[in-house]
Order: sequence, then C-alpha cells, then structure tokens
Amino acid sequence: MRKRLHHFLLLIIMLNILNCSGQVNTSNISEFFEGDRVAHARELVGEKLIQDLAQKGLKSGSPIFIRAFKSEQELEVWVQDSVQYRLFRTYPICTVPGVLGPKRKEGDLQVPEGLYWIEVFNPKSNYHLSLGINYPNASDRVLSDPKKPDGEIYIHGACVSVGCIPLTDALIREVYLLALDAKTAGQEQIPVHIFPCRMTAKNKTNLLARNNPQLIPFWGNLAEAYDFFEEKKVVPKYGVDKVSGRYLFEK
Repeated sequence: MRKRLHHFLLLIIMLNILNCSGQVNTSNISEFFEGDRVAHARELVGEKLIQDLAQKGLKSGSPIFIRAFKSEQELEVWVQDSVQYRLFRTYPICTVPGVLGPKRKEGDLQVPEGLYWIEVFNPKSNYHLSLGINYPNASDRVLSDPKKPDGEIYIHGACVSVGCIPLTDALIREVYLLALDAKTAGQEQIPVHIFPCRMTAKNKTNLLARNNPQLIPFWGNLAEAYDFFEEKKVVPKYGVDKVSGRYLFEK
C-alpha cells in the first residue's frame, strides 16, 4: 500500500512539472515542495528589487509600462515617477519564434505585434510565472483570421517559446513582481507594446522596408506609438478603427 501511494505521489509531482512541450522542467521540482511561487520570488528578489528601484528614484507599486522588441530580443520595463515613465531595466528575451510581422492566425508561431495590456496573472504556469496579454485585441480582430486568430500569448519564464515572449525564470520573477505590485497598488491596465524592432529611421528604412514591404503601412502605424512615447515618455491613448484596424492616437 505504501509503495502504491509513493508511486502515485511521484506521478502527481511529475505531471505538475511538465511544461507545454512535454519535457520535464527540473527547475520546478524544488518549487513544487516550496509552495507559492510568488512568495518564493519575493524571497529571492523582492528586497533587491525595491532597493534597485530606490536607487533610480522609483518606488515599488508605481505604474509600469512594458515594451518588447522582436529583432533585438529585448524587453523593457518602464516605471512611472510623479511625471512620466523612466526606464528601469532591459531584459534579454530568450528567443523570438517566427519572423518579423504580426500574428494573424492560429498555428503561425508568430509573436504578436501591436498595443496590448496584461489581462492574466498566472502564478502556476507550466512556464514558471506568466503574464497574459489581451491578444487578439480590437485591431487583431479586424486584421486576423476571423475564425482562428489564436490566443493565450504570454510573457513567461522557462526560456522556451512557441509564440510567446520567454525570459529566464530569474528574470520573469522580477517582471512578474513589478506587474503584480503595480496592479495591487491600483494600475488597472498595464500596457504592453510589442514592436518588430526599435522603430528608428534606420530600422524602418533598412530592416523593415526590405523585410516585408507589404507591412510598411501597419508598421508605420505602430511607429506612431513608438515615436509618441520616445518624445513624451507618456503612453499614448488610442482607439481602433473598426474597419481598417488602424490604431487612432489622441493628440
């Protein structure tokens, strides 16, 4: 009887540490016994995160803004002071599947491009910790496959991806805590802007125009959001045209 119980418990443990690829994620074995991953993250990096914010004149719980750049494989976290957003940290993205260009249908393995916000906090993700964005958004619903646009796009740990934005477990702990504390302090929507690259004049001419000229109008629309933030360090307010899917920015 004890042997059967022992084998059953081992099976349950293995099922809980399998990631979505079907491979065993051994980094999660200790956390299965340690319990709450968020509490564990706070034990590991919480105090240092508060200190690092303070060194830059920023506070834990302040509103944050996330930008991701597919070509550079970088994710930025900006934190708001009393007036505007200031860059807190730039994190390396482990890998970016697919090619430059937006996600338009289920199974294309593309990382979305567009203006999103965090709508899901998953502290029990198969990818350690994860933050789900609102893909498909209003623009995607106009421009993507009407029947199968796909969904469940996350910023997550485990450093592997099939269409999401993966960080290492150590880095997602910081990003997750920053987002969670901002939400707990009252930030209703945490914006996440995903670009094909940094939308500089050089990149728009040399990288994007040569990569896929048909997407230049779409990328030019995204560049409006990029340019607005670069100039003002304030996240632009916008709507979406119900026919064209274009982002319409408030002046």
